[in-house]
Amino acid sequence: MELNDITRETIGSAIRVHAALGPGLLESAYRVCLHQELLLQGLEVAVEVPIPVVYRGRQFDVGYRIDLLVEGRVLVELKALAKTMPVHEAQLLSYLRLGGYRVGLLFNFHVVLLRDGIRRMVNQMTTDPPAIDGP
Repeated sequence: MELNDITRETIGSAIRVHAALGPGLLESAYRVCLHQELLLQGLEVAVEVPIPVVYRGRQFDVGYRIDLLVEGRVLVELKALAKTMPVHEAQLLSYLRLGGYRVGLLFNFHVVLLRDGIRRMVNQMTTDPPAIDGP
């Protein structure tokens, strides 16, 4: 399945969940329901996938987790906020970079129409970031 197909199916699933539940619930409720909807669509979905930080060749688990990973290729970050901020987009881009993923979707379910709460982002880095050597 192509990345665009995966993102299209994921967005459609999120819209169905939002249409059924509406805004105002906790992020965890949307995560459980979106996970179920994606499974019903026949997609492979991992939940709360750890993202390690690599520093000076060492890997550290510092608690970062991907909300959903669809087909092992599309990262999904969920929010239920009055308004997403640039820091939320930066978080998604950081997760994409740290995990080596190409495409991510940021869904904010706390909107009247979900189309107003969707942000698709692409990791433009085609290779691993250079190692940073400190003093």
